[in-house]
Amino acid sequence: MLNRLSDTNRRAFFEGLRTFSPAFWATFAWGLVTGVAMVKSVLTVPQSLGMTIAVYAGSSQLAVLPLFAAKLPIWTVLLTAAMVNLRFVIFSAGLAPHFSYLPLRRRLLLGYFNGDIIYLMFSKRNFPTGFQPGKEAYFWGLAMGSWFSWQISSVLGILLASMIPDNWGLELAGTLALLPLIVSAIATRSTLAAVAAAGVVALLTFDLPYRFGLPIAVFTAMIVGTLADVFIEEKGGGERKETRIVVDKPETDTPDSTEQTR
Repeated sequence: MLNRLSDTNRRAFFEGLRTFSPAFWATFAWGLVTGVAMVKSVLTVPQSLGMTIAVYAGSSQLAVLPLFAAKLPIWTVLLTAAMVNLRFVIFSAGLAPHFSYLPLRRRLLLGYFNGDIIYLMFSKRNFPTGFQPGKEAYFWGLAMGSWFSWQISSVLGILLASMIPDNWGLELAGTLALLPLIVSAIATRSTLAAVAAAGVVALLTFDLPYRFGLPIAVFTAMIVGTLADVFIEEKGGGERKETRIVVDKPETDTPDSTEQTR
């Protein structure tokens, strides 16, 4: 399939894979944790396999498992999953200006493969909006790296759940593996303010039902980050963003084709 891609798209795809590679073990750890948790709850192996492929959202998968075990009404399961995944509405809004030119079916497919780490890494590239050669292929490189590492680890966790002791502390390992990725994203003062506010709100709202504290923390981060941006701009401390190179080009290419500027 890669042979059908243009040279630009092929380079962008592999660049996306390379960009995602530092997050491989963090994703692998969380997939393994989720796979083990599903089988050790009330789900059968076939049900767990179906859930990991169809849902592909570890946080909501883990959130609804206690509800299945307690045999609560299905509406509580759906509401909890919706609350946990509400952040993807924000991610979709952020991606919309980049891929609005694509057909609806293709945008829905992008939405399925999108995720926290993918959106973070894609956003850090500061791509111009609208069509740009290599941009969609770069996203797919990120998405395929994430999807395969998640599915492989999750399936391993499902199949090997009976052999993995509960006291291994895999969930803590997954959390620790994600921390460097979060810290690396804190590049501005407004981002630091947003992360700090989200952390405090998440702790204060931890005991709310249906994981409602998560969307509250997300919206708090958005508001605090926006206000911090306005405050910094008014104080004359705005931070300039630089657009990075979209894809690596061969040395034989002309200078005009190696960078995209805003």
